[in-house]
Amino acid sequence: MTTNSMARAEQSEPSFEGMYGLYCITLQDQREVQLYRICLLICGLSFSAGLGQWILVGPQLAPLWLMPLSVSLGLALRWIHIYLRPLHQALQLFWAAGCIGWLVLAIQAGPSDIFNTLESQRLWTLAIGPLFAALAGIGFKEFFCFRRPEAIGLTLLLPVALLGHLSGLIAGPAAISMMAISSALLVILALRKFGMEAAADVGDKSVFAYLEDLRKAKST
Repeated sequence: MTTNSMARAEQSEPSFEGMYGLYCITLQDQREVQLYRICLLICGLSFSAGLGQWILVGPQLAPLWLMPLSVSLGLALRWIHIYLRPLHQALQLFWAAGCIGWLVLAIQAGPSDIFNTLESQRLWTLAIGPLFAALAGIGFKEFFCFRRPEAIGLTLLLPVALLGHLSGLIAGPAAISMMAISSALLVILALRKFGMEAAADVGDKSVFAYLEDLRKAKST
């Protein structure tokens, strides 16, 4: 690409006045937003399909949906725009810890008996819970930024269902129903995001640049 064509491409990128100066929404930003939305939708569909199979058919093959759920959630956390680096890293650590927890459970109980073990041995919820904590964190971010009711529903129902099951205060069928509602809310949230401008998901990049400069200044 020539210098003139690069300049024209940069000029065609939308610019905005941020809190700390002008910033542009680049083509890379737009691609990352699109990938984030696609991964979020795959995560919601996988979550719903796994729970639907568990409820309608049985728990034996339902764990197969954990793979696309975990991978898509991890990629969504890769491309999500969160300017607070510690929060972003915390969600990624939750995701990693939850994936390890699921793997250990699968090795211990056997892939086909994962959900039966979770139902009978509630302490395993502590091992797999961080994965859903990461998912609830995305819901909180979406509600904080866009005030979507489905986002706050996702954020609240997931931890209530898991903690209720862990403590024994919520019966298994009720906890599964709450998680099924959460998965449906996640699908609705993901679908509604496709009608939004990419700039809405990117947010104010001048804030990110300002926080990054502060971080670098403290590290020197």
